[in-house]
Amino acid sequence: MVRRVSLLLVGALMGATAMGVIYSAGVPAQAAGPSTYKELAIFGDVFERVRAQYVTPPDEEKLVENAINGMLSSLDPHSSYMNAKDAADMQTQTKGEFGGIGIEVTMEDELVKVITPIDDTPGARAGILAGDLISEINGEPVRGLKLEEAVEKMRGAVNTPIKLTVLRKGADKPLEFNIVREIIAVKAVKSRVEGDVGYLRVISFTEKTYDDLEAAITKIKKEVPADKLKGYVLDLRLNPGGLLDQAIYVSDAFLEKGEVVSTRSRNADDTRRFNASAGDLTDGKPVIVLVNGGSASASEIVAGALQDLKRATVLGTRSFGKGSVQTIIPMGEKGALRLTTALYYTPSGKSIQGTGIEPDIKVDQPLPEDLKGRVRAEGESALPGHIQGQNETNEGSGSFAYVPPEAKDDVQLNYALDLLRGKKTDPSFPADPEKAVVAK
Repeated sequence: MVRRVSLLLVGALMGATAMGVIYSAGVPAQAAGPSTYKELAIFGDVFERVRAQYVTPPDEEKLVENAINGMLSSLDPHSSYMNAKDAADMQTQTKGEFGGIGIEVTMEDELVKVITPIDDTPGARAGILAGDLISEINGEPVRGLKLEEAVEKMRGAVNTPIKLTVLRKGADKPLEFNIVREIIAVKAVKSRVEGDVGYLRVISFTEKTYDDLEAAITKIKKEVPADKLKGYVLDLRLNPGGLLDQAIYVSDAFLEKGEVVSTRSRNADDTRRFNASAGDLTDGKPVIVLVNGGSASASEIVAGALQDLKRATVLGTRSFGKGSVQTIIPMGEKGALRLTTALYYTPSGKSIQGTGIEPDIKVDQPLPEDLKGRVRAEGESALPGHIQGQNETNEGSGSFAYVPPEAKDDVQLNYALDLLRGKKTDPSFPADPEKAVVAK
């Protein structure tokens, strides 16, 4: 497999939306007409009036930033301005590593709850345990903070200390941990063997995704002999997206040839096509791809490519439907401009903007009673001001984005396992593994 070097990105869910990016220095635009410059002069006059006469002195930098975002948000939900901090945060996310202590967390009762410490990280070595509740960070109470704010406080420069106060069930008093931050590499792919099936969950598309996937497939092959391995489940549920080049590499990992995706802007000459190269890492074994309403952007590129090229069967519910591409234009020390510049298309020439990927086999995942009425099925088509997709209908895109924490309760996963093992049959799933590899 030939690895292409690229700085393309497509997708990361921000709340209920997905974004995509392509780093670029930008393309010079033609000069605006006289009327446009008159309007800009009005903006300048309004800014000066506010700056000089508003009842309290305004934050001038914030005024300009909000004005820029007001302009961009009128275009579509994914165009925006990122200040220097936001731009740096985005680069950290796509890089897949940061300075921190290595714990996965959530919020519970206004405290930070540890889901799990990551193996061989400062947090794990210090003795942080799953279920611990962090009540203070460097002596400051966690109550009143948002989860993002608490996480930001725990991250920091490598080799800098942090003190955590932890409430642990069964402990007589709060525990204190003094930890030194290290570089934390976030696993982009988690894997395991489900008896005679290899399970691959792609969490996000960072710079590490393909390497993690390749290592996971190699590990599965060592654990299960080729004659015993029924196939693979590629789980893209709740995957918000990420780097486009990684989406191409992941698709390529299961393909011998064929177009993976194309991007098209308003200038036909700017159309770009990305093709797979020889080298199926899974040796042609059957593949089932799982998607739901939380599968967006880069996830949809992979699902769409493997579906269109008949390399995999897609199972689950309709994906998010985010089919636009954004260009990130650096603005020096001031941040970066994120601007929608293109749409991407699956190998069959289909845009999923506002429609999403329709699974070959629709399998709903029941919501637990405590989530019914609290979780809404949303997709790109529900976002105000979204770009109207060429195939978009009143049905729209998206579906519920829920995956049970326990595999035994995962209806979609167990359906896929039964298909691979021949316990279930479906016309969308080829019984003969050879028929699964028909990418042209």
